[in-house]
Amino acid sequence: MGKGNQNTSSNEGNHSVKQHTWQEITQHDKRQDKWIVIDNEVYDITEWSKRHPGGSKVISHYAGQDATHAFHAFHSDISIPKKYLKAIHKGSIQANNIKTAAIDTDFQDLRETVNKMGMFKPSYTFYTLNLLHVVVLDVLAYFVLRYFGTGWLPLITSLIFTVIVQIQSAYLAHDFGHTSVFGTKYKIDDFMERICLGFMKGASAKWWNHMHFQHHAKPNVLNKDPDTRLDALFVVGDVMPAQIAEKKKNSMPYDWQHRYFPIIGPPFLFPVYFLYALNRHIYTRREYLDFFFSICYWSRFFYLYGSVLGFGTALAFQVVMRMFESSWFTWVSQSNHIPMKIEEDDAKPWLRLQLNATCNVQPSFFNDWFTGHLDFQIEHHLFPTMPRHNLYKIAPIVKSLCEKHNLSYQVKPLFQSFTDIIKSLKRSGGLWKKAYDRFHGPDSTSVENNNTSE
Repeated sequence: MGKGNQNTSSNEGNHSVKQHTWQEITQHDKRQDKWIVIDNEVYDITEWSKRHPGGSKVISHYAGQDATHAFHAFHSDISIPKKYLKAIHKGSIQANNIKTAAIDTDFQDLRETVNKMGMFKPSYTFYTLNLLHVVVLDVLAYFVLRYFGTGWLPLITSLIFTVIVQIQSAYLAHDFGHTSVFGTKYKIDDFMERICLGFMKGASAKWWNHMHFQHHAKPNVLNKDPDTRLDALFVVGDVMPAQIAEKKKNSMPYDWQHRYFPIIGPPFLFPVYFLYALNRHIYTRREYLDFFFSICYWSRFFYLYGSVLGFGTALAFQVVMRMFESSWFTWVSQSNHIPMKIEEDDAKPWLRLQLNATCNVQPSFFNDWFTGHLDFQIEHHLFPTMPRHNLYKIAPIVKSLCEKHNLSYQVKPLFQSFTDIIKSLKRSGGLWKKAYDRFHGPDSTSVENNNTSE
């Protein structure tokens, strides 16, 4: 990380390397023909993407594009992926085709600066204390019921502790998943992510990484970011509403989505969609290790809580807990993205791509804890492997670079970031309604005829 635009292949001094133009490279963006560019070197990832540790889709989303900054952002130690690049090397970019955009050069300089500042070095004290407070609350959640009975006060107290444990475990798993703590060399992060997601939550680390890495690679990009695949219930942004209106005659009343989102969105994301999706991933991908940790969680939960509450009440406790956890997670995670631009992929530079899709929340001790430091979402998206306790330190530098390139660096109060979700959904729902009436209303015949003639 932070080694700048050093050549990632071993072809320095090799003057026989084939030269390619960008016009040629952009043609290799098909499912069975995928090239990417890293540090002006061209690589054929068609077959390699199937074995890519981060998943085939996350790397394939850059087919036909420059993946330099994404490559450095995702790999805390580039010496590991460098081992695989030589075998798939196709050549270099022609000298007169090399892109030297100021925004890319400045971001490269920023990456080198924050690396020299030691911003990628974790505080093991910070992570130890975070893990400790999760473990302590997890123990207290059970012993409150064991020693104070199952009345309303102990039950609610235990529920609150359990919700906090689940959310804070997810935040820790998020850090471990990004290899922000121990790095990739010894795979300790990988093991700890499975502990935090599997043993503590009953979830699948592999499924989460599969989805989350795509989101980071192309945030708010339609058909690439999984978080934008919401049209079963919602439309978002300015582009998606018209697309859905044109394709679907029988669809959700999206113009009401700002009203039904708080009811069916946040409370049911975890206990319904996530529960189905992660278990489907475990089954279809044969993720046996994730299955083992998931079984450990459910066995532990029903052994402990079932013995105190009984199976039926323990199950109800689990459902209610998941609904509160889901609401907490959804409001926090979507407040940084849904109100931002959501559009088709046009190969934006890394800095512009991330700033278009993310915003920050005003920091405070509570907001840091409540959001898992995702109140610094901009900095996290620019440097996903950076330990979260260092994000606030680089925020002024990032803001300065954004001002230089006339990029909007948005920072909102926490409550406003939540209300902006509703405002954004209302706006998108209104756009869908106008487009729907245009395509399928009384005057839609003339519209269809015009489209046909075109």
